[in-house]
Amino acid sequence: MASIVIPEDDGHAQPLISPETRVAGPNEFKDQTLSGRLSVETKKLWRIVGPAIFSRVAAYSMNIVSQAFAGHIGSVELAAFSIANTVIVGFNFGLLLGMASALETLCGQAFGAKRYHMLGIYMQRSWMILFLCCFILLPVYVFAAPLMRLLGQPDDVAELSGVAACWMIPLHFSFAFQFPLQRYVFILYYIIYIYIYMHGHLFFSLWGRFLQCQMKNNVIAWVSLVALIFNVLGSWLCVYVFNFGIVGICIVLDISWWILVVSLYVYTACGGCPLTWTGFSVQAFSGLWEFVKLSFASGVMLCLENWYYRILILMTGYLGNATIAVDALSICMSINGWEMMIPLAFFAATGVRVSNELGAGNGSAAKFATKVSVVQSTIIGVFFCALIMILHDKIAYIFTSVADVVSEVNQLSYLLGITIILNSVQPILSGVAVGSGWQAYVAYINLFCYYIVGLPLGIIMGWVFKLGVKGIWGGMIFGGTAVQTIILTVITMRTDWDNEAKKARERVDRFSYASPDDGSESERVVA
Repeated sequence: MASIVIPEDDGHAQPLISPETRVAGPNEFKDQTLSGRLSVETKKLWRIVGPAIFSRVAAYSMNIVSQAFAGHIGSVELAAFSIANTVIVGFNFGLLLGMASALETLCGQAFGAKRYHMLGIYMQRSWMILFLCCFILLPVYVFAAPLMRLLGQPDDVAELSGVAACWMIPLHFSFAFQFPLQRYVFILYYIIYIYIYMHGHLFFSLWGRFLQCQMKNNVIAWVSLVALIFNVLGSWLCVYVFNFGIVGICIVLDISWWILVVSLYVYTACGGCPLTWTGFSVQAFSGLWEFVKLSFASGVMLCLENWYYRILILMTGYLGNATIAVDALSICMSINGWEMMIPLAFFAATGVRVSNELGAGNGSAAKFATKVSVVQSTIIGVFFCALIMILHDKIAYIFTSVADVVSEVNQLSYLLGITIILNSVQPILSGVAVGSGWQAYVAYINLFCYYIVGLPLGIIMGWVFKLGVKGIWGGMIFGGTAVQTIILTVITMRTDWDNEAKKARERVDRFSYASPDDGSESERVVA
C-alpha cells in the first residue's frame, strides 16, 4: 500500500512525509537541553514500551498461572510441567522469538527510510518462515520423554514431561503467528504516533486514524486481560472441579495463547493497520532467502541466551534430590522470566527506536535512544531486585507449599536478584544489535560468553567445588551473562553511529527500492 497522500495544485499525489524529512523531525529538538531531549525520547520510547510490557506480562502470566496450578497438584507435576514449559517450549520459544525480531530491524529501518507498505510484506514473510520452522522443531515435542530421560531426568518426571509437551504443540504453532503480529502492531502504533507528533498541525485527517488505532490498541490490552482471566478460571476448573490434571492445564494454556493470536490478526485485517496492511500479497514470496538469513541470525542471537538458562535446569536434574532442586530452580526461572518481560519490552522498543533513527540517517539520535533505554530499564530492574530481596522467603508460595522447595528458593533468591539486575541491561544492548542489524556478530559473542566461558564455569562450581545448584547458577551468571553484558557495553560505546546509519540505508535498499514511474511508492524486493 502506498503511503497516505494529499493533492497539490498540479493534481499529482505526494507522499505524506517527504524523503527529506527525518524521523527526528524539524522541530523535535528545538529545545537542545538534556531535559528537553530526554522528555522527547522518553515519550517516544514509552509509546512502544507501555503496550509491549502489558502484552508480554499478560501472556507470560498465563504460563506462570498454569505452572502454579500444576505445582498445587504435586511435586512431580510441578517438575514435569516446568520442564515441558520452561525447557521444551522455552527451547523453541527463544529461537522463534529471536527470528521474529528480524521484523524490528527491517520494519524499523523501512519506516525510517519512508518505505511504509513494506512492513506488511515483511510480516507475511516472517509468518511463512516461522511456520516452517515450527514443523522442523516438532520432533522436540514428540520425543520429549525419551529426550528428557537421555538428559538424566527421573523416569516419572520425564514421562509426564513428554505428555505435557505433546499437549503443548498447539501453543508451539501459535508462536509463529503471534510474535510477528505483536511486533508489527506495536511498530505500527509507534509510526502513527510519530506522524501526529511531527505533522499533526498539518495533516488533521490523521487524527481520526490515530484515535482509531489507539482505541483498538486498548481493545488488544483488554483481550490480553480476557485471555489471562480465561487461563486462570480454566486452569482452576481443570484442577479442582474436573480433575483433568496436567493435560487440562496444557489445553487451557493452548487456547489462551490462540485467543491472543486471533485477536491480533482481527486487529490487523479489519482496518487497524490502514497505512501498512492491504491484505496478503505474492510479493511476500520474493526475497525470502535474504529474509531467512537475517531471521536465522536473529534467532540464534537470542536463543543462545535463552537456551543457556534451559540448560541450567537440565543440569540441575543431575544433582542429588533432583526433584526439589528442579522445582526450586524452575520457580526462580519463572519469576525471572516474568520480570524479564519488562526488559524484553525495552528490547523491542530499543530495536525499533534505533532502527528508525538509523534508517533515517540520524546516528546521534540512535545513540541517545540507547542511553535512555538502558538507564530506564536498569532503574526498573533495581526496583524488582529490591522487591525480591524483601520477599525472599515468601515468593515460592505462589507455586508450592512444600517446605523443602520453599527453603531452597529462599537460598537461591539472592542469585535471582543479581540475574534480574544483569537482565535489565543485557536485553537492551541486544535490542541495539537488532536495530542495527548486528545479529550475526552478537550471536558469536553469545556463543563465546555462554558456552565457552559461562557453562564450564557453572559445571566447575557446581560439581568440582560441590556448591550444587547455587554453584551452577552462580558460575553461569558471572561467567556468561556478566561477561556478555560487559562486551556488548564496550561495543555499543565504541560504535560509529554515523557509519551505522549509512549501513542501515544500504540494507533497506537491498531489500526494496522505490519506483517513481507513476508518482506513487511501489516497491519490490531485490536479491
